[in-house]
Amino acid sequence: MLRITKVKGNSLAKTLGLETGDTLTAFDDFPCEDELDYLYYNERSHFTLTVRDSRTGEEKKVTVEKDEGEDLGLEFAKNSKIRTCQNRCVFCFVDQMPKGMRESLYVKDDDYSMSFACGNFVTLTNLSDDGLHRIVRLGLSPLYVSVHTTNPDLRVKLLRNRHAGKILSQIDTLVKGGVCLHCQAVIVPKENDGAELERTARDLFAYYPKVRDLAFVPTGLTKYRQGLTEIPDVDKTQSEEILELADRLNAEFGVPFLLPADEYFIKAGRDFKNAHFYGDFAQIENGVGLTTKFLCDAFSALESVSAKLKKEKKSLIICGVSAQKPLEKVVDACNAKINNLQASVLSVKNEFFGETVTCTGLLTGRDVLNAVSSYKATGEAFDELVLDGNMLKEGEEVFLCGMTLSALKKAIGVKNIRVNYRGGTGLIEILSTKKDARGKKC
Repeated sequence: MLRITKVKGNSLAKTLGLETGDTLTAFDDFPCEDELDYLYYNERSHFTLTVRDSRTGEEKKVTVEKDEGEDLGLEFAKNSKIRTCQNRCVFCFVDQMPKGMRESLYVKDDDYSMSFACGNFVTLTNLSDDGLHRIVRLGLSPLYVSVHTTNPDLRVKLLRNRHAGKILSQIDTLVKGGVCLHCQAVIVPKENDGAELERTARDLFAYYPKVRDLAFVPTGLTKYRQGLTEIPDVDKTQSEEILELADRLNAEFGVPFLLPADEYFIKAGRDFKNAHFYGDFAQIENGVGLTTKFLCDAFSALESVSAKLKKEKKSLIICGVSAQKPLEKVVDACNAKINNLQASVLSVKNEFFGETVTCTGLLTGRDVLNAVSSYKATGEAFDELVLDGNMLKEGEEVFLCGMTLSALKKAIGVKNIRVNYRGGTGLIEILSTKKDARGKKC
């Protein structure tokens, strides 16, 4: 249900007699669950709306006739309730988080509305048949689905949920209803890799192009795994096997359907795929194609740089261990082209989560502080520190450990900390100008 908090003046809703405080309970006799229902029907030209009067408590039906896409003119109370995960996955990253962090970091969401709106991955294990049919009815496409494996028994084992084995029938329902899917598999060595991964790939490719791709990513392992299932970290040999399987099946399928995470290329010591392979980079938030896009954007932006820095500038760029070599390629090119620039890369080991976590986005302020302090202790100097915006909470200048950007700046004793929110393009802007990637002085 949706409680109306505002009826816009001169709107169709005003004309229909809807008032602040009224509650929308149904659209076309389908129960109104959340704002997704409103967003769907708000685009339609004809439907029936069931409204509960805030004064009398009585319900009435209102027939809506409007131009397609015309806004009804309603706003609603924020509904913070989300569908949570009912699984106990053996590879769950949230279960490996230390205590004392922000409460929001411990929320295990498994909400298809967040999948549609934000690209969050969902397992579908908390959905009834009615829920699946609602997704189809509202046309929530594309969705991002954590498949992991299509082997029913193995999926039940990995997700530790007795309802997890029906994933293929759920995908069948969604696809036949016109919903497109991006899928992923978190790979647990010796469990859902090898022949099991090939089975999963073939099962899902049978639904291509409605199932658009299957990304596979290594299990994220932190040092806080006491009492949890033992999972080995992926090594060079396993990475090579994964990449060879992907290459073989993609060649057979005739399209880049299998998308290995960048980490496999790094561990195997292989070159990254080109931008064409990743298409529209639909799974970039999954660490798939992120490095390729960064490099392409950076070198493209560098081509148009001709400005000379008026004064010599030493920039120190912070990154996770896995990003060091690709980033150094960009920095070397920048130093060669931009006069008066002396940029260098400092890769930071993740002491907070453990050294098996190598991505830049999971570095904490504490890790950065320790690494930069050690760097300064060697006598090295720099004028500005460059951080990746993925280290910070969205919309706030705070790290995962709770340290603020201003606190880091004070502790390091550096005047300029510049944050890059725009990948390769943003880094070139920062290194070639005295403004950050958002155009504001730090």
